[in-house]
Amino acid sequence: MSGHRWTCLVGTTALAALVLGWTAVAAKARKPLDWTALNQKFAGATFVKDPSVCQTCHEDHMKTYAGTRHAQVFAAKPPAETGDCESCHGPRSKHVEDPTADLRIDPTSAAQATVCLQCHQGGARLGWKAGAHRSADVSCGSCHTLMARKSEKALLSKPQTTDVCYSCHQDVRAEANKMSHHPVREGRMDCASCHNAHGSAPSLLIRQSVTETCFTCHTDKRGPFVWEHAPVREDCANCHAAHGSSQRNLLTAKDPFLGLSCHSYGGHVNLPRYNRVSNPYGNGCSNCHTSVHGSNHPSGAKLTR
Repeated sequence: MSGHRWTCLVGTTALAALVLGWTAVAAKARKPLDWTALNQKFAGATFVKDPSVCQTCHEDHMKTYAGTRHAQVFAAKPPAETGDCESCHGPRSKHVEDPTADLRIDPTSAAQATVCLQCHQGGARLGWKAGAHRSADVSCGSCHTLMARKSEKALLSKPQTTDVCYSCHQDVRAEANKMSHHPVREGRMDCASCHNAHGSAPSLLIRQSVTETCFTCHTDKRGPFVWEHAPVREDCANCHAAHGSSQRNLLTAKDPFLGLSCHSYGGHVNLPRYNRVSNPYGNGCSNCHTSVHGSNHPSGAKLTR
């Protein structure tokens, strides 16, 4: 088969797959909700299916909503294929007849998260129901704002991911302001680089362990090595503080003290003149044991090369 014909075939196949995939997504129905289970006041209410009725009273809200990602997506296709006001607010016939707040769903409640999961389920949100945020009663409205565009990404309630996370995790903000830190303050990464807020892994990590999460960036420390350093394979947090430290290289203590916390047998390793315990500029053990994360050198049994 000629190169041109092969290119056309591949291109046609890719286009067909894209069309079929988009059709499948568009045709996928939203998860049906029992609105009465979320709020007993919905009993007997029916869907109006006319956003112009909502606009009669909520014109100001709809103006700000028009600039959001949801509004832009919903406007691109008919409501039957995407959604409208009632997709998130439930059947409004009773509200139209008696415009009170009785049919309101608290944006910080588990019920509101159930509404969002009509569409936003699977993928990175697969572990939401078993996650730490849900267990702590953190709901979608705690971090996201739907009726106004306050962020350029993910409908966040504040401009940046870190701003949202720090609103609760003040201790992490303090650690990130220490001398040694990941480049979060500099904008080169953010909380979502290591954490999945919608997940269920330990500490909401993007991988199943601290070490695997660290290896997503620090691939040179992954190995395998001929000579392994056991604490490294076990958990990076044995020696490093992920959010920030007053020691170099995010260490939890001065280099020599970390070494001596495990290697406390007699000999030169306990002598301050070698470990530079009192010298703030000395590297201690790593003055000689330079390959502390592991070595592939035939003579690296002591991690000296």
